[in-house]
Amino acid sequence: MPINSFENYHMSWKPLLDKTKKPIYQAIAEQLELDITNGVLLPGTKLPPQRELADYLDLNVSTISKAFKFCEMKGLVSASVGSGTFVSYDALSNAYLLEETKPGHLIEMGATLPDDTSYEPLVLQLKSMLQEADYAKWFSYGRPGEVLWQKDAAVKLIGRSGFDTSVENILFANGGQNAIAAVLASLCKPGDRIGVDLHTYPGLKTVSSMLSIQIVPIKAQHYEMSPESLEYAYKNENIKGVYLIPDYHNPTASFLSLEKRKRIAEIAKKYNLFVIEDASYHLLGKDPLPALASFAPEQVIHIASLSKSLAPGLRLAYVAAPSKFKELIARALYNLNITVSPLLAELTARTIVSNQFETLIEDHRKETIRRNRIVDMYLKNYTCLGTETGIFRWLLLPGTMTGAAFETLAAQKGVQVYGADRFAVGNSSPERAVRIAVCAPDTIEELEQGLIILKQLLDKIK
Repeated sequence: MPINSFENYHMSWKPLLDKTKKPIYQAIAEQLELDITNGVLLPGTKLPPQRELADYLDLNVSTISKAFKFCEMKGLVSASVGSGTFVSYDALSNAYLLEETKPGHLIEMGATLPDDTSYEPLVLQLKSMLQEADYAKWFSYGRPGEVLWQKDAAVKLIGRSGFDTSVENILFANGGQNAIAAVLASLCKPGDRIGVDLHTYPGLKTVSSMLSIQIVPIKAQHYEMSPESLEYAYKNENIKGVYLIPDYHNPTASFLSLEKRKRIAEIAKKYNLFVIEDASYHLLGKDPLPALASFAPEQVIHIASLSKSLAPGLRLAYVAAPSKFKELIARALYNLNITVSPLLAELTARTIVSNQFETLIEDHRKETIRRNRIVDMYLKNYTCLGTETGIFRWLLLPGTMTGAAFETLAAQKGVQVYGADRFAVGNSSPERAVRIAVCAPDTIEELEQGLIILKQLLDKIK
């Protein structure tokens, strides 16, 4: 029997539990998920202490703990040492941003796409390759040992970020998302925890959920991950690694300062944390800061690609893996892919080695700057974070409207943007903001049309 009477006692959650369902911890977890889904428990709600709930349900604390853990691994709740367990702010948000079909009635300002300036030169390069006598080899299996010069291309591309690696450390993946999945699958086990920014890349959230890896939000200062908070999370939250986007952070468009890169590298070395450095956007800048990997090469897995700076269809990423992690990550990549596309690997390598990629990136940069200046003109009365070379911006909303509500409102008026709720992690409250993709609209005219609609909405709610 319960020790206490709960008739007039306030509890944020009093589940009606059918104890004939076994196992009981799973029945509790199912009821908790149902109440979150149906809106009985709102995002940010603090759940009752485990002992209190165990007393209320006349169960062992271990049963409650197991149920909470089950829901935590599904991303429904988030626990913080000394604070308790909360319904995750992102429990109901959709982190899968790419629709199955492009919405024809919406102006696309959601997906982080570069403009299509490089498509024609890439097609010409591809046509030239297919005229060669031995073109058939690009439609067979690719074997890493047979194309060592392609790894030289990877070293050249990564070297542009100030990180000098070697061909011995290079692995190929089918895009950055694929690389992240392989790293987490190889270095973590279910229940492991990794630190991330308060808002982070949705692809990291979905793959972590798939692998039952918990992501822990690390506090920030001016949109930069706090090294002190990272160290605290290692000591108190038992994190095993950390995921970062140091340049053009997705979604906040911020940059990690040189000082903080060095401090985070020091912490990673001190506590033997692995670091996933997502350099997807690194090439957008003309004079980028040194990669975090350059300060901790034995701890940092550096992932570079051309999909965000040239063309999203170039689904190839280069992984510079420290020697102690390389074999584990290589096995995971093999299990996920067997191999990457020889055709894309060859096309990408030729684009890099010929230095054509520098010309193409510069053309993209000019178009991106042009588009950002138009954004600044239309949204000059609002706070729209980001630089003129970034392909997306972080728009802070006036008033009290949430990002999710503004996303819905914008879609009703014909514009696709993504609210902060989609990027929020755990019990960190989403900022009242939306991410707007500057280069996603097909034309300048379409961009302007979308900005006019957004401005009209902002003017109404401020």
